[in-house]
Amino acid sequence: MFDSHCGYCAGGEPLAAFGIKICDLSVSQLILFKEQSHPGRCIVAYKDHVSEIVDISDAERDAFFADVNRAARAIHAAFHPDKVNYGAYGDTGCHLHVHLVPKYRDGFEWGGVFAMNPGQTFLTEEAYAEMIGKIKAHL
Repeated sequence: MFDSHCGYCAGGEPLAAFGIKICDLSVSQLILFKEQSHPGRCIVAYKDHVSEIVDISDAERDAFFADVNRAARAIHAAFHPDKVNYGAYGDTGCHLHVHLVPKYRDGFEWGGVFAMNPGQTFLTEEAYAEMIGKIKAHL
């Protein structure tokens, strides 16, 4: 399925409003979240426009979570967070995806729930490219 109004499906400007595609994984795409209050924050979005985890087969679910795991390992290796939080929301953007939010003991929001869009930290194109390079090196 495809939804032309969905940033994960459409790519281009709708995706660029919040993220930068890093690469395709086995059944998903890995996206760098542009707002980087949590250095290394990414999203793993399922390849098709489905709303719920129950909308895919067991094999697809297992492959999706293997992609989430692969991305989390890369984030840990690249940025050495003390913890990665995982968020799966979608009340308004009904496309199956998981936010991977690195948390650092001496950093933003340690000890609390992460803010979805804190709007505090945006990087230069060069800094985004460097961050993407670090993640790709560990995939």
